[in-house]
Amino acid sequence: MPETSPAASPYWARHVHAHRRPALLARGRIVTALRAWFAARDFIEVETGALQVSPGNETHLHAFATTLAAPDGTSSRLYLRTSPEFACKKLLAAGERRIVEFAKVFRNRERGALHHPEFTLIEWYRAGEPYGTLMADCAAILAVAAEAAGTKQLSFRGRSADAFAEPERLTVAEAFARFVGIDLLATLPGGEADREALARAAQAAGIRIGDDDHWGDIFSRVLVEKIEGNLGVGRATVLDQYPAVQAALARPASDRRVAERFELYACGVELANGFGELTDAAEQRRRLEREMAEKERLYGERYPIDEDFLAALAAMPQACGIALGLDRLVMLATGAARIEQVLWNPLA
Repeated sequence: MPETSPAASPYWARHVHAHRRPALLARGRIVTALRAWFAARDFIEVETGALQVSPGNETHLHAFATTLAAPDGTSSRLYLRTSPEFACKKLLAAGERRIVEFAKVFRNRERGALHHPEFTLIEWYRAGEPYGTLMADCAAILAVAAEAAGTKQLSFRGRSADAFAEPERLTVAEAFARFVGIDLLATLPGGEADREALARAAQAAGIRIGDDDHWGDIFSRVLVEKIEGNLGVGRATVLDQYPAVQAALARPASDRRVAERFELYACGVELANGFGELTDAAEQRRRLEREMAEKERLYGERYPIDEDFLAALAAMPQACGIALGLDRLVMLATGAARIEQVLWNPLA
């Protein structure tokens, strides 16, 4: 699907809508097919609230805030969710075993070819099931989406991937070694981040480092600049075993330097983020407070911690969960170049 200038005419102009309509119709077929796929596997589709006391506590995610006015004249701050994760985990604590949500979510400060302030996540959870099951889900979902769109290939800006091929499974440490020549785990002695070791290795690989960059800043820059573009080319990639310091909501793996967290890539595009879910409420509090301290350092703001979520976490069974960007999946299945091309009502 060729790219068009989003500023040339409004999306509701007839000629613009006619150009976008095939991708939008494909979006509908993909959603229908995915809903059927989840239903056939005994998932319950849920609808959780978009207004939350906490939008999520990840350092680099920025929320939209609003004010709730009570009948007695008092007011309180609420947020549009950045994901439905906290609410879905409360439902797991309530006894649900397999749930899925096609969730409208909102993230501020994000706009570009792959980013839109309002978008849709497909988020699903499996209680009492192995973490690796999510990877098999992802492989199946790519095939279902491609079949619904009438294609065999996913594509984005000159990169393509066979939607029906078994994804490559690659650890983050293997990716750093293969594409950048960095021994990532050597910069995590005892699980603690050695900022200077990673900075030296990144600089040797041609990455610019700022004096105030922390280990996580450097990690993300290497991943974006040197690695992501190589992932999911030819076939999808499951990038597994993220450093534990980059996985605030995931449980540790057997090597405690890394966590049960993976991301799914196709055509160099990140599509999904999955976890073996952390259920230790005290440890979760510590991690969320660390994330918010880092957010305050970088951006001068922090979000409240959802105490109800932490209380529910203590009662939540072992589970795995994942969020997949529906809009990006539709983009790749239709060959769209920008996210606005697959949204019915994109912001101007």
